[in-house]
Amino acid sequence: MISRIEHISIAVKDYDKAVDFFHNVLGAIPGVGAEDGNLKFYWQILSLGDLSRLELIKPTGEGSFLDNFLKNKENGGVHHITLQTPDIHKVRECLEKKNIPYFGFNEFGEVWKELFIHPKDAFGILIQIAQLNPDDYLDDSVKFSNLQRWSVHKTANGCMLDVSHPGGGKVELKLSDTERKALIKDLMEKG
Repeated sequence: MISRIEHISIAVKDYDKAVDFFHNVLGAIPGVGAEDGNLKFYWQILSLGDLSRLELIKPTGEGSFLDNFLKNKENGGVHHITLQTPDIHKVRECLEKKNIPYFGFNEFGEVWKELFIHPKDAFGILIQIAQLNPDDYLDDSVKFSNLQRWSVHKTANGCMLDVSHPGGGKVELKLSDTERKALIKDLMEKG
């Protein structure tokens, strides 16, 4: 029912400082971001390594839904964890059967479907469950086009194999020449 942790969302007061830290210090690659005028906040996805993602969120004006959350925090903090599901309606049915309250059920076409479980019902953490295509939120440099699922690059001692991951993005695997030859042999025998 749950595919993976999609991202951890961090609410921040100083967005530029946070982006500098995660991008320039830790090497996160900024992806898609947008402003929500109704809730008065801005969000941006950052990817780290092969599949790890963070979301930075910041208020964009008075009356932001983040105001209360950030009020007593010096710099910010973890706001919520987003879990990915292939079927939001199945999750919703399960929660209802188990009498677990949820709120904020939204369907934004086929692009994004979500619901939330309040921290009081989820051991102190706000949980967002979403149905999405995770590649939609990543920078082009960390994903393949729709038609490509792998690439191979020769290295001095073997090759680098990049493989499209079902959770979005691509996974990089360095293979020695011996491993490369063994992979080719396995593919020939079993493929």
